[in-house]
Amino acid sequence: MNFDLAQTDALLSTTRAVRKRLDLDRDVPNDVVLECLQLAVQAPTGSNQQGWRWMVIRDQERKNALADLYRRGGGDYLTTAAADTEQGTTMHRVLDSATYLAENLQRVPVLVIPLIIGRLDSPRLGGANNITTVAAGLLGSIVPAVWSFQLALRSRGLGSCYTTMHLQFEDEAAELLGIPAHMTQAGLLPVAYTIGTDFKPAQRPPVSAITYLDEYKNPIDGA
Repeated sequence: MNFDLAQTDALLSTTRAVRKRLDLDRDVPNDVVLECLQLAVQAPTGSNQQGWRWMVIRDQERKNALADLYRRGGGDYLTTAAADTEQGTTMHRVLDSATYLAENLQRVPVLVIPLIIGRLDSPRLGGANNITTVAAGLLGSIVPAVWSFQLALRSRGLGSCYTTMHLQFEDEAAELLGIPAHMTQAGLLPVAYTIGTDFKPAQRPPVSAITYLDEYKNPIDGA
């Protein structure tokens, strides 16, 4: 199969965390969300157990309640951190954007909560004997699907942002949404069409400066 590398690379390098450029007034049809989720579940999972599940929230009362949990989980931190960060810096822009999302989360057309069967605090999954193995296996079975979902959204003119602040009150969110106790919520994604699609690659350090060969002390040579 010959992929168009220019298009593929553009998709991978311009799928951003979108907050302020979410179109809060345009509806997102269910069939578009389902189409993107159908692509998401092509992602690999541990032992091919395919334990992903998805909550799609449109009901306004439930969105209001989730937004309240979200702000309780991090709203005060975001407001204080933004005020204490030098204006004009990248971090200030990120915090300002995150604060905007927290203030407007209930206005986003669709909220999606990715779920995975299992709990980190349950008896060790698959015989694993340490929490690192359990966490890597459990979350590693849902996060790839989340990223595939975000890529699929981007390719269709929609945006999202992977957030976790409501998870401080995961039990309350589970009760609100009727999520069974054996399921883990892996985050929350606001989903909307974007205002414009002209997203660009972010500035990142050269990978040769953060990649090591054989030992952590040996930076890899890009030659």
